[in-house]
Amino acid sequence: MSIRNSFIFLIVFCLCTPQLKCAPVKTGIEVLRERNFDVLRGKNVAIITNQTGIDSMFRLSVDILRNERSLKLAAILAPEHGFLGGVQGEIKDSKDSKTNIPVFSLYGSSRTIPDDKIKNIDVIVFDIQDIGSRSYTYISTLKIAMEAAAKNKKEFVVLDRPNPINGIIVDGPILNENFKSFVGIAEIPYVHGMTVGELALLFNDESKIKCNLTVIPMNGWKRSMTWQDTGLPWVPTSPHIPEPDTPYYYPITGPIGELSIVNIGVGYTLPFKIVGAPWIDAEKFANELNKKNLDGVIFHPFYFKPYYGIFKDQFCKGVRIVISDRNSFKPFEICIAIMDTLIKQYPERFNFSLVKDRTKTFDNVCGTDTIRKDLISGSTDKTIINKYKRDLAKFIEKRKKYLLYD
Repeated sequence: MSIRNSFIFLIVFCLCTPQLKCAPVKTGIEVLRERNFDVLRGKNVAIITNQTGIDSMFRLSVDILRNERSLKLAAILAPEHGFLGGVQGEIKDSKDSKTNIPVFSLYGSSRTIPDDKIKNIDVIVFDIQDIGSRSYTYISTLKIAMEAAAKNKKEFVVLDRPNPINGIIVDGPILNENFKSFVGIAEIPYVHGMTVGELALLFNDESKIKCNLTVIPMNGWKRSMTWQDTGLPWVPTSPHIPEPDTPYYYPITGPIGELSIVNIGVGYTLPFKIVGAPWIDAEKFANELNKKNLDGVIFHPFYFKPYYGIFKDQFCKGVRIVISDRNSFKPFEICIAIMDTLIKQYPERFNFSLVKDRTKTFDNVCGTDTIRKDLISGSTDKTIINKYKRDLAKFIEKRKKYLLYD
């Protein structure tokens, strides 16, 4: 085949193969490869990654680093759900069956990196796809790992990836330090609008970690981009985040799901995209929510029967959440509006006193107990939202110096 024909073939291949098209965005691992692995050359490397650490051709970052002769990949560090994903519950240490490289758990009896596991490591690399919400634990693993790197005087490199919600929407209460936990590791809003690289810069400075940090930024990413705009392949980030649009819905219903009062689609085919229970009047519920005229969202009456989880095999009625404008919707505001409506329509059913064993987790996820207390007291959704708006505005101003993209 001539050079000219080869070039034509490559163009046609990229245009006609939707899963393997030429992506307008290059992730950190691809930029690092273009830089000939400059920050890793001659070093022993440990990588924190999982099934989402891939390039645009689905090659695992582990395989890319393992095959690079200028460095030595010595260890894999696995976050929640494991190195290859799909695992629920605690993760145990193991070995990668393909490479025989040791895999050390960061989601077991301890959530940090044991000192002895990185004794002979020069640099720790982080390459995981986040979903843009504070309670999603990959960014907790990021911050704790940075602290371990600072303690052990190891270099730390973050290979940046897109925020699948986008880099514009910032919403929800700032975490109160009294509610710091593994589902809320830093004083940021519930929806932060930042990439993992930008968060690493913020953590390092604001939390005074002061590790030897390098962020390898993406090429081509813009804050307004949807996942489809990036041209990148999507890999489910965890068992209930199967599609690239699921991250939009996670902050809407995720906190509600912690109470186990209604089903939020976990156990059905639409995780985080629906809210229902056998005792809800779907038409009445949808009408009341639509009357609120919330920006960028519509509620449709919806009926379903969960395959597992709460209300398994029971006929549920409720709403399907449809995001109509991905640049104007406010996920946490919608979350509060849904809870406010449930409390007012079904005070005997959606009642915090019935789930006292779940309220601590709910408060930790929200990053405060004021949301719960205000809902119990009868405050309106608008009153609750206005309470955190001032702190949210301060954070939006603070984060500016850590942003890497327009």
